[in-house]
Amino acid sequence: MTDRVVRSFRGISERLAVRYLENLGGERTDGAIEGDGWRAELSSETVEVGPTLTLTEVTVAFEGEALDGLVEAFARKAMRAGG
Repeated sequence: MTDRVVRSFRGISERLAVRYLENLGGERTDGAIEGDGWRAELSSETVEVGPTLTLTEVTVAFEGEALDGLVEAFARKAMRAGG
């Protein structure tokens, strides 16, 4: 059974998110990052936080088997970067 988890992270760039996924064992493919038993697709947009502040929000759609450890490891890295 393939799981799908979608999470959004603010304050990091898509480039940095790709680097984190590569550090977790992934490799770039056509429009995604793929690792052993998983795949992640990324998108990003600018979001408003309050009346004068904008941040980049990166959304990562993880697919694969037993994603809990991967998603948690990525989230720890992203939260340190994003503040």
